[in-house]
Amino acid sequence: MPGWNIWPKITVNEDSVKERGILSPVLVRPMPDNSYQMVSGHRCKLAAELVGLPTVPCFVRELTDDEAIIVMVDSNLQREQVLPSEKAFAYKMKLDAMKRQGECTDLTFGPVGQKSATINSRNDLAAEAPDSSRQIHRYIRLINLIPLILSMVDNTVLKETGKPQMALRPAVELSYLPESEQTALLEVMEGEDRTPSHAQAIKIRSFSEQGKLNPDVILSIMQEEKPNQVEQFKMEYYHKS
Repeated sequence: MPGWNIWPKITVNEDSVKERGILSPVLVRPMPDNSYQMVSGHRCKLAAELVGLPTVPCFVRELTDDEAIIVMVDSNLQREQVLPSEKAFAYKMKLDAMKRQGECTDLTFGPVGQKSATINSRNDLAAEAPDSSRQIHRYIRLINLIPLILSMVDNTVLKETGKPQMALRPAVELSYLPESEQTALLEVMEGEDRTPSHAQAIKIRSFSEQGKLNPDVILSIMQEEKPNQVEQFKMEYYHKS
């Protein structure tokens, strides 16, 4: 099924597997061609392959495509480290599956804070997820970012040296920009060696919605001093004795 490969970074503890074997059974479902498709437990399967185990314990469950998607997303969201981009695509996949099952009625996702039927859809998911309804909305907005900007958001978790980081909230604001404007912003960010603050991102989005955003405007906004960049001065007072 399209979109299943949303967990590209899988790590395993080979020493633990060699010592104890596979303790948690993986979950598979039977397919029409008499094969089995893995739903959850991909790390266990990889660990078994790395240490040369010929088999792994598994549960077999009859699941529809949408049921399998929901189970897969739920199990993977429990990992210790989940990247923002992984959450974004996972939550979108699960909401789409819930919609097809009739559990949700609207996936339009208006602006954060807007009251609509969408809120009920997100609340249904939030009841079973580690994030709030509003946070789920923010993550799903990340799907609209171009890859290089999305990677900056992921780097707030990965913290790779020498690579820029962008916080979630400014990234959400920038997700409303069309691809061409995001590309123009990326060029400015690379030239200025900085990412926008939340306030700057709000301003950039506002100019975009007014049809007034261009590279010069982006540069002007990006060159504004952020509050945490204002140099702090301390004055010491000396009293004559």
